[in-house]
Amino acid sequence: MNEDLRRLFPAAEKHTYLNSAAVSPMPSISVEAVNSQLRDVSENGTINYANWLETKKRARELVGKMLGVRPDQIAFLRNTSDGVSCIANGLDWCEGENVVSFEREFPANFYPWRRIRDKYGIELRLCPERNGRIDLDEFIGMIDANTRVVSISAVQFSTGFRADLERIGRAARDHDALFVVDIIQAFGALPLDLSAQFVDAACGASHKWLCAPEGCGILYLNDRASERIEPTLVGWISVADTFNFDDRNQAFREGALALESGTDNTSLFYGLEKSLKLLNETGVAKIAAYLEELTDSLCSRVTRKNYEIVSSRKAGEKSQIVSVRNRKGLSPFQIYEMLERENVIVSARGDCLRISPHFFNNESDIERLCEVLPES
Repeated sequence: MNEDLRRLFPAAEKHTYLNSAAVSPMPSISVEAVNSQLRDVSENGTINYANWLETKKRARELVGKMLGVRPDQIAFLRNTSDGVSCIANGLDWCEGENVVSFEREFPANFYPWRRIRDKYGIELRLCPERNGRIDLDEFIGMIDANTRVVSISAVQFSTGFRADLERIGRAARDHDALFVVDIIQAFGALPLDLSAQFVDAACGASHKWLCAPEGCGILYLNDRASERIEPTLVGWISVADTFNFDDRNQAFREGALALESGTDNTSLFYGLEKSLKLLNETGVAKIAAYLEELTDSLCSRVTRKNYEIVSSRKAGEKSQIVSVRNRKGLSPFQIYEMLERENVIVSARGDCLRISPHFFNNESDIERLCEVLPES
């Protein structure tokens, strides 16, 4: 990626920042967009309210375009957890049904299903991890005629394992189960076409690979999912004629839009739009190819320093997240603290060190990491 793009990210100039799987820095243009809306409110109150709504509309259209779905199938919530909860709580559960998922999902994609298990007595089937991977034959083999939902992350937060969404989606569809995907660790770093991948519902948020402000959660429901999921989180903007405050009997909006309940974090959509435009103009497929090259280089370098690669690097399974383990017994948190003192920012996850570069990173960042990475 070019240096002009890198200069949009002050954090990349200030730190060796390799932690976008946690929170990605925002580009300066997105920060300015957020501030512009706040200034507008300060100076004008509600005079430009129509512009606020148009910005949210444009952001929704960009999300739909990048995910290969219709804009009206996208709802904006607070975060990923809200999206998964809306799906879990909106289904009409029956005794004997089950949910198939993975044992090491990020908690946002676990606790809503645990609550359904405990409340309704459904079975929660959790596929085990196998050497940093998910055995998809084993995972798909857990789906049966009583499976109501199949839920998995597109990319696992701890290991970076990339799931074959189309293959899982076909298997779920064959059993008439809803296929629910947590896309937060993929959207912005990997191409997604949710319709082609048989994804019925997807949840994500803005603050990781989208390089946007925290607080813009994304929920996608296709028509099949909307027919089955009842809106349980509703409010004054959930209805068809939002500003008709006198008609209390009007219908809720169609599909995902019924789950948008009330007043938004308006300024955040200004930042989200700018960041989405930057990603879209750069090209997510181009970003993915660049990050594959960068992480391949990382893996080649890091194994020379008494580290083993925990993440799968097989074709179709590798992603922009690389988790490594020190062979000499240094704990991930020890390494994380040592690196932070050298102004190299990564994460400790479980028994691994997680490294997650984005498109503003370059080979010099990888060299710097490997230079200061402690061996023992």
